Amino acid sequence: MSEARLNTPISPFPSREQKQEERAARRAAVLRAAVRMFNARGFHATSLEDVATSLGISKPTIYHYLGNKDQVLLECVTIGLQQLLEAGAAARAGPGTGADRLQSFLRRYAEINMDDFGRCVIRTGEEALTPESVRRFRDLKREIDTAMRELIEEGVADGSIAPVDPRLLAFALAGALNWPARWHDPAGPQSPGELADLLVATLATGFLPR
Repeated sequence: MSEARLNTPISPFPSREQKQEERAARRAAVLRAAVRMFNARGFHATSLEDVATSLGISKPTIYHYLGNKDQVLLECVTIGLQQLLEAGAAARAGPGTGADRLQSFLRRYAEINMDDFGRCVIRTGEEALTPESVRRFRDLKREIDTAMRELIEEGVADGSIAPVDPRLLAFALAGALNWPARWHDPAGPQSPGELADLLVATLATGFLPR
């Protein structure tokens, strides 16, 4: 080891990168605590003071990391919607027929909706959001609907999905796979992955060619 390196003092203070990682971790912890309370109690029945108390921090700390309650909710639903968009993109890039890719997306779609942020998307009514947030919410949901329809269209085109109206099938599939966000019990005997497989296998009998 060089003499210069030996003589370089080790700073007792965190580096810029360490500060950024610490901030990101704290922000994620606040979001996770908030989304779980929103899901369990409802948005209006949850206060940021409740969230802060559950984490042993002050209410101003939440404002520092995320802003007001409306901004916290928008961030929670945006995370869930982004997860769904990423699942759609991954399915489109995957192997197999259109039906294979659609089923891959649907399984992930169901799993996400049984997790905290996806559950928040389904349980959050537009009335809980500000007008500006509603526009963002609708835009992202429209992108997800488009991704599902495109996968259906690809399956119809290659013959792996029976001739259907892509719009109606997308609505039917989304409706069926949104409901587990309301009835699935995380402490139940079946994991989200197991339930997703069963649900998608059942739904597929309606759109696969006979």
